[in-house]
Amino acid sequence: MLSLRSMRAGLLAALAALAGLAALPAHADWQLNLPPGVTAISQQIYGLHMMTFWICVVIAVFVFGAITYALVSFRKQDGVKPATWDHSTAAEIIWTVIPVVILVFIAVPAAKALVFIEDTRGSELTVKITGYQWKWQYEYVGEGVSFYSNLARASNVARQKNSGIDPFTVENYLLETDRSLVLPAGVKIRYVLTSNDVNHAWWVQAFGVKRDAIPGYINEGWFQVDEPGTYRGQCAELCGKDHGFMPIVVEVLPKDQFEAWLAEQKGGPAPAEAPAATPVEAPAAEAPAAATGA
Repeated sequence: MLSLRSMRAGLLAALAALAGLAALPAHADWQLNLPPGVTAISQQIYGLHMMTFWICVVIAVFVFGAITYALVSFRKQDGVKPATWDHSTAAEIIWTVIPVVILVFIAVPAAKALVFIEDTRGSELTVKITGYQWKWQYEYVGEGVSFYSNLARASNVARQKNSGIDPFTVENYLLETDRSLVLPAGVKIRYVLTSNDVNHAWWVQAFGVKRDAIPGYINEGWFQVDEPGTYRGQCAELCGKDHGFMPIVVEVLPKDQFEAWLAEQKGGPAPAEAPAATPVEAPAAEAPAAATGA
């Protein structure tokens, strides 16, 4: 059995290690928590995450506190005799009822959030997203506009073996595309998602969206981004040797600028353009590690 002195020494060592990590110069750049995101969906997910996290913290304090108290107070070396009983109905009721109450407390807001996430009613624009090895196709349903989005050439060249290019010199390395998905701000967007070959997943962390693209199956969902800017993501389902080279870039424009862009893609006259707004570059989500083989 550990002595109280050794437990204190271990605790001090752990605190010293944490203090050392906190002093590292790069610690401010670490993303250790789920970001709130820029959509109502992502913010609901963040709220549920934090609520569950703090419930787990409280549970951990009680559980590990009880364990620590038992280890310190009922040590054999202090002459404490082990308990002779092996059953307590009251204890069993308590440790059954409390978890059930906690789970119900979590389940109610979680169920509401799931219903909210799946409610595509009232959407103003539908985009069909199709995954390919290894690119995305975007089709603006009913608008006659469709295009493919591939890894940007600068990243594609730099990633090649013996390219001689330092990836750190390439802006948004592996997170840039040759064409962005362009969407209007403040508009409820419905997306339908499928694949033309193998399973993929369309993931944009800032939107709170990560949904599978499955051959022969249509998934759907929605999101609404109110702040113009550029948002990045990646394929999040291992889909082959170039899985790590399927970035997603979404450019959100003010509604009038989007309408002008859409008219230009159709080849028709563009409506009068409003003064350009300065887009905000959203922080790039930490991408899954690139696959090196199929």
